[in-house]
Parts: sequence; C-alpha cells; structure tokens
Amino acid sequence: MQSLKGRVYVLLDGTNTESRLSLGTNLFIMGLIVLNVATYVAGTVDWIGAQFGWYIYAFDVFCVAVFSVEYVLRVWSCTVDERYSSPIRGRIRFMLSPYALIDLLAILPFYLPVIIGEQGAERMLRIFRLFRLLKIARYSDSTTLITDVFRRKSHELGITILVMSIWLVFVSSLMYYVERDAQPEVFTSIPASIWWGIVTLTTVGYGDVVPVTPLGRAFGAIIALLGIALFALPAGIIASGFAEELDSRRRGDQYCPHCGEHVDDLDHEPPEELDPAEKPKP
Repeated sequence: MQSLKGRVYVLLDGTNTESRLSLGTNLFIMGLIVLNVATYVAGTVDWIGAQFGWYIYAFDVFCVAVFSVEYVLRVWSCTVDERYSSPIRGRIRFMLSPYALIDLLAILPFYLPVIIGEQGAERMLRIFRLFRLLKIARYSDSTTLITDVFRRKSHELGITILVMSIWLVFVSSLMYYVERDAQPEVFTSIPASIWWGIVTLTTVGYGDVVPVTPLGRAFGAIIALLGIALFALPAGIIASGFAEELDSRRRGDQYCPHCGEHVDDLDHEPPEELDPAEKPKP
C-alpha cells in the first residue's frame, strides 16, 4: 500500500518530467483545464449556450469527476511527503496549502448546490468555476517562476505598496479640499476622492471624476506625472527579480547553507602556503 501511495504521489507530481506516465497524466489534466475553461467562456455566448449547452454540461461533469478523483488521490497520497507525514494533521495541512485550496475551489461549484441550494449558489458557481484555470499553475514553470519572484521580492514590494498607499491618501485628501467647494456632489469625502486618486495615479483616467478649478487641474497634472514614476517602482523591482531568478536557475540555485550567498559570489581565496620549516618531512 505504501508503495502504491508513493507511485500515485509521484504520478501526480507536476515536477516529475522523467516518467512518461507522469508527464502524460499532467498533460491530460492541463488539457482538461484549458478545454473546460474554454467551453465555460464559450457557453456564455447566447447562441453557443443554446445550441451546445447540453454538451458543455456533460463535458463539465466529466471534468469535475476527473478533478475530484485527482483531489482525493492527492489528499490520500500526500503523507508520502515528509511535510505531511501525519495521517490526520498532515492531510489537513496539505488541504490548507495554496495548491490544494485551488484544487478544492475548482470542484466546489459542482457540489455547492447540494449544500446551499441551486438558487443561492448560482452566482458563486459562475465565479468559482474560473478557479479551475488556476489549477494549471501547478504544472507551469512560468507560474512557479512568477511565484518565486514575488516571494523573493516581497519585502521590497511591500515597501512600495506602503509608499503608494500613503501617497494615494495624501493626494486624494489634497484634491478633496481643493475641489469640494466647486464640486460638492463629486468630491463628497476623502474616501470618495480616493477613486479619483486611483485612476489618476495609474494614468487610466476614466473621466467620470475630474477637477474643474485651475488649482485642481494644476495639481491633477502634477499628480498624474508623479504617478507614472511611482508605479514604475514595482515594475522595476519585479523586472530585477525576474533577472535574478532566471540567473539563479541558470546557475543551478547553489547557495551556501551557512551564509545564504550564492556559491559563485563567495570569495574563494587560495590556501596559504606553509612555511618551508613547517612543511612535514617525508
């Protein structure tokens, strides 16, 4: 049984590319994910839903059956991993992991009407079905790369988000006090002005909330220009993180277990030569 459990775990492991059976299984599941999401998107078109609605539903039932079996097998075989070796606590810890939660949300919309009723679950069904697309992240090296970059640069990104939030509140408050007399129905409060601050700092500019006073327009132009520079900060951080992650993967991710530095970045000094008098005699 333990050998069978280990084989199932390796079979469903998306990182095992040497086994043809494991690779074929992963490609099959990836194909189902893409086709399932594609048929769901196509089914929202009226004439496609009316003409092929039954086939789309039948295919959805088949996909849910496969995803359900996959989820059960993953929970059953996860104890092979040392991190989830405990039969109960280990499985609970695995079920609360990000990928396992995505797998659960991918199949939950199908079973949800049985729990809370068809009418109450209709809107949640439509939203949760899109989580099936996130299942493909388990089998994609590109998604893993993005996750590693954000994890490595989380501290720097957190600082920039904090600075952006402070700047957003500041400029929204400034515009509220400048424009509230001219447009009391638009800039009703600072929270209402934050919408203008978001679309201005991101240079989207929907045009539904705009300053009309000369001072407000001057401030708006300056804030829009500063917003371009401000939002360039996280883009630069993420770009440098991609470069560092790709370089580390190219070099094999070899880090010193003591100092955490890459082995190629460490200073390797040649050993000191012994004094001739200290050399051991043959």
